[in-house]
Parts: sequence; C-alpha cells; structure tokens
Amino acid sequence: METSAKNIRQQERVFDVEAVRRDFPILQQQVNGHPLVYLDNAATSQKPNAVIDAISDYYRGYNANVHRGIHALAEKATTAIENARQSLANFINSPAPEQVLWTRGTTEAINLVAYSWGRSNLKPGDRVLVPILEHHSSIVPWQMATESTGAEVVPVPVTPSGEIDMVALDALLDERVKMVAVSHISNALGTVNPVADIVVRAHRVGAKVLIDGAQAVAHTPVDVQALNCDFYAFSGHKMFGPTGIGVLWGRRELLEAMPPWQGGGEMIEQVSFAGTSYQGLPYRFEAGTPDIAGAIGLAAAVDYLQHLDRVAVAAHEADVLEYTLAQGAAFDGLTRFGEADHVAGVFSFLLDGIPPSDVGMLLDQQGIAVRTGHHCAQPIMAQYGIPGTVRASFALYNTRAEVDRLFEGLAKARRMLG
Repeated sequence: METSAKNIRQQERVFDVEAVRRDFPILQQQVNGHPLVYLDNAATSQKPNAVIDAISDYYRGYNANVHRGIHALAEKATTAIENARQSLANFINSPAPEQVLWTRGTTEAINLVAYSWGRSNLKPGDRVLVPILEHHSSIVPWQMATESTGAEVVPVPVTPSGEIDMVALDALLDERVKMVAVSHISNALGTVNPVADIVVRAHRVGAKVLIDGAQAVAHTPVDVQALNCDFYAFSGHKMFGPTGIGVLWGRRELLEAMPPWQGGGEMIEQVSFAGTSYQGLPYRFEAGTPDIAGAIGLAAAVDYLQHLDRVAVAAHEADVLEYTLAQGAAFDGLTRFGEADHVAGVFSFLLDGIPPSDVGMLLDQQGIAVRTGHHCAQPIMAQYGIPGTVRASFALYNTRAEVDRLFEGLAKARRMLG
C-alpha cells in the first residue's frame, strides 16, 4: 500500500497538529461523555475560527447584496465576493477568475455541466463514461442528460482493489465518447484516481473530462492547468469552508459556448418581452443572489489552508492513514474495502457478522463519529456484494491517538455484538 503522500513523507517538515486542533472549536467538546473523535470528514469537514469569524464579520459589518448597489455596504460586499473568487482562482491555478463559477457545491456544479453542456452537445449514439466507483452525483445528472438527448451512460469497470480498470477504459474510449466523468479521490474507498492520465487518454479521442474534486481539494493541491481537464468541481464544506457553497471551474471556450441553465436576476444583460440577452462569464451562470457569506467563508478556508505547510499536512495525513491501515490489517474479523495502490483520507470496512449501522451507533456512544451506509456509491457496493460499509475518513486535525480510540471502540463493538 502506498498513500498519495508517500513521496513526501521523508522530507523533514514540522506540523503541529495540536495547534491546528485548537483552531477548530467544535473539536474541544465531549459527546456522550467522551472527547469527540470526528472521523466523518468525507461527509463534511469541521470549520476553523478563521472561517467562522469571516462569515460572522460579513453579517455583522457589511451585509448587503452584491453587484447592483452603489451604497457603501453593497460595494464592500461586492469587493469581498469578487476577491473571494480571485482567491479560489489562485487556489486551483485558474487562468482567470471569471472561469470560477459559484455553485451550491459539487452536486450542483456537475448538474450544471450535465444540463448546459450535456444537453447542448450530446446526441443519439454518444457516450458518457463513468467509473463504477463514482458518487451518485457523478452518475445521476448524466443519466438525466442522456435520457433527454438519446446518448447513453456507460460504466467503466473497477478492479477488486478499487482502482479504475485502465485497460477497460482504453477499450471503451472511441469517437462515440463525448465526456468522461471521474472523481479525483473516491469518497467511498479513498482511491486516488490517475486523473491526469485519464485526461490525456480521453482527449486523444476528442472527449471532454469533468473531475469531481470534492474529496481532493482538502488533501492535495489542485492545478487545473496542469491537469488539463475541461471541468473541475468541488465543495466548500469538505475543505473546512461553509456548507451550501462550491465551485465549478471550466475552460473558457466551453463555458462561453454553454447556454445558461437558470434564469433570473444577475445573469441578464437586457430583458424585454421581445427577448433577453445574457451577461458574460461568470455571471451568466449565477442567477439570483449568490451565497455571499458562503463565498467569503470559502475564501477564508482557502487562506487558512494556504497558510499551512501543505507538504507537512500531507505527510501528517499519510502517517495517520497508514497507521489506521496497519491497525486494521491486524484487527481480527475486519475486512477492508478498497485496497488501491494510492489512497487518501478514507478507511472503509466491515466487521464480520455485525451490521455497519450497529457499529456506527456503538462508536457514537463512545464519542466517535463515523459514517455508515453506501456513501452515495451504490454501484461499487453492488460490485462488492454488500449494502454498505463503515467509513472512517480523516482530515488534517486527526491524530494517531484518535485512531487508537477508533480501534478500542471497534474492539468493544466486537465483544458486545460479535
């Protein structure tokens, strides 16, 4: 097994995890009489004081709508949200800030592409390739788009270890394929997919690539220009930012050719009953009042991450995950799902004979928060012949001591329920 950060673990970097933990007020509490161990970061991460304060400052000091007002508060809010857009553009190395579109999160971003690009470009006989391990939000929007266009969604096989079968992918890639939708990191298994390689292969046949980066942006730097992808989507709440805000990044020429997918205020240039003209990027895709506080909070999360040594953070996360995997391998009656060569952030497993929901409830009684179920990834669960797993997922503030607590809790679950 090799984590995505193995190549940097040998570098001497200092990461003070206890100092970082003090930045997250929610981690200081007890749950059911025990210190909280929060291992549900793939569902949503916790928020540092810097993010909470940025949102509070907006509502306390300059709450106003953006772009249309000329009074002082409106101008300050407008400046703040456009500075936030620039921060996000810098964060993913976008060539220009107008290629960064505000969405409610990864799900809405993928739906935007499927609806606007998909319905404009797909036709009968076309194909959209989606690996079996994908989140439902990378599957269902494309099913909806292909139902209305006559194209089809084709699943890409996944190996028993939880890796995309690249030989099978190559066999499927031909001139019929117009889009490949793939996650950067699997939310259910933690597999780090070879997205840059997939982009190269897809582009050879003229296909576009949309990358679901929801699980990646908190764990690894993302450079959309280096990836050379066509679209990249992610959510704020999985990278220490607020819920209800996210980003769709797209190539300028693709975004400019796509029709708006929602109508209303902000996205228009001129409206009359004879016809309406639309604004340019990015506003043509941002109908109505945006989540101003969310965008400001997301920019604060980016600033927080950027002020950390991300090499040291990645090394720390790799160490915690490898410690977890070693503990899991030695734990009797535990079966791990997803054993790819490159993994990040996720430990997905079952205890023999014990339903995952029962494991999750008993861990919760001990103050340990994990996720149980199919993780919005039913096709890969069906491949394994299981309804779901227990998933412990990690962030930069988790520690080896918390992993010890997890396995102490699992030992108790096995004694009580096994």
